[in-house]
Amino acid sequence: MAVTADPSTSRTPAPLEISRLFPAPREMVFKAWSSAEHLQRWFSPEGCSVPEAEIEFRAGGVFSLCMRLPDGRDHWCKGHFTEIAPPDFLALSLRIVADGEAKFAVETRVTFTLEAAGTRMAVRQDYEIFDPAFYSATEGATEGWRTTLDKLEDEIERIKDSATCDSRSAPEVPVERSVVHGSFTLKRVYDAAPGLVFRSLSDPAAKARWFSGGEGYTVVERAMDVRSGGRERLGGRWANGTTTLFDAYYFDVVPNTRLVYAYEMHLNGRKISVSLATMQIKAVAGGTELTVTEQGSFLDGYDDAGSREHGTGLLLDRIGASLRD
Repeated sequence: MAVTADPSTSRTPAPLEISRLFPAPREMVFKAWSSAEHLQRWFSPEGCSVPEAEIEFRAGGVFSLCMRLPDGRDHWCKGHFTEIAPPDFLALSLRIVADGEAKFAVETRVTFTLEAAGTRMAVRQDYEIFDPAFYSATEGATEGWRTTLDKLEDEIERIKDSATCDSRSAPEVPVERSVVHGSFTLKRVYDAAPGLVFRSLSDPAAKARWFSGGEGYTVVERAMDVRSGGRERLGGRWANGTTTLFDAYYFDVVPNTRLVYAYEMHLNGRKISVSLATMQIKAVAGGTELTVTEQGSFLDGYDDAGSREHGTGLLLDRIGASLRD
């Protein structure tokens, strides 16, 4: 049913923007949108349910989902996917229908970006109100999405468990040995003296302020001795049980000037990469320039897909924040 807003009564709500970091690959988070089976388990706020859904996961494909409210009333989300680009983003165009009439329209765009060892899913929704009585529904959308994302966390864990069971039931196959190489250079300028920047890289207390996994990550091991011949280790566990270990050896340390080190990264006890990194510190007008150059060897089928460079950039930004605090 086509419904046109009455310009004398309609108001345009502010867009909703919300995001959450999930300790899971982008492909798994993206998959939670791909079928009625998945969406029926999580695509509703706390207290609501999804008894019916029809999903055709392609650009132009149907998105039709019944959301049952706690009082038993049904609101239908009816529309289609406008864009799907796995695993980067998807977009939806929907009408919310109650009692046979469209009450408001929702344009939804969802992006999936690499962050730390997980995926940042960000949702933006723009609304057009047809029935002014439903303006309040958009005002409560942020809280509704918060509890919806709680359900999504559970569904992602279910997808992980299913993948683990599938892998355990599959016959064991020999590991195919391979190495893929990658390199990058990143720069940041900080409003701080070179000595303070060097301290943030070499002092255990100062580095602990910015060097960790982020939200959902618990440090279980930390040791640091920044000198030529010194070692550094940082091990931790994500909320879903995934473990990581950074194990570094310093070859060259020149105070306030440079650090050169090699490090291994382990994921769930498996060595996934060996890298050589150089950090150069230089005084510039207005502060200090930090240049990070890294050359990595990614081992035995591990697909970095740019996550190391992206994660390093986020850590450099966190150094800047720690220097301002």
